[in-house]
Amino acid sequence: MNKKIHFLFDVDGTLTPSRLPIDPKFKTFFLTWIKDKSVYLITGSDKDKTIEQIGIEIWKNVTRAYQSCGNQVWEKGNLISEKPFPLSKELNSFFQNILTNTKWEEKYGNHIEERVGLINFSTIGRNCPQIEREKYYKWDKIAREREIICKKLMEKFPELEASVGGQISIDVHPKGANKSQILNDLSGEIYFFGDKTEKGGNDYPIVERLNKEKRKFKIFTVTDPEKTLEILQKLN
Repeated sequence: MNKKIHFLFDVDGTLTPSRLPIDPKFKTFFLTWIKDKSVYLITGSDKDKTIEQIGIEIWKNVTRAYQSCGNQVWEKGNLISEKPFPLSKELNSFFQNILTNTKWEEKYGNHIEERVGLINFSTIGRNCPQIEREKYYKWDKIAREREIICKKLMEKFPELEASVGGQISIDVHPKGANKSQILNDLSGEIYFFGDKTEKGGNDYPIVERLNKEKRKFKIFTVTDPEKTLEILQKLN
């Protein structure tokens, strides 16, 4: 790809509230803003969830959409590549043990979600209502359950990588099959927007690799879509 600025965006917490639709005004702005720019989505979510949140117009008009932490890649609605990662019996048993012993009592189902190249795990369950999602997120900030699960998982399965994603879950995939995969396809300057850029977050591998390779880049750590919009309006 030609040498120019590539704009990379996480979705949950960056372009949209976690697991919620993008603000209509932001959507209108973003559709105009991405024109004539090299823009990429890099998210732990699958294609359908991403489209549900940002809409088909944005999804098809970005340069590429890297789903499941880059383990499935789409370009203008066409599938470019994917790397499967089936759930093993051993990993399933590990998750079931966590569910049995978690200190978080309320459970809502859909705890283990298999995606292309990635497994998403949540103790509260992805079927939880939004208000319970917010409660868990606040509790986890103190209890740090997801960080602890990630650490235990990687100790037991050294060939795997686990990181905190969104508000209620962790992403699990083979070591190296993380969001930094997107950098294999890009040369030139990188501007990356994400809300989980700290160590242990699923945006961090991009930050870590950019620093390690001493590439030209800027990292914009945001707390919500409003902050992303504020930065983009200044860049526009």
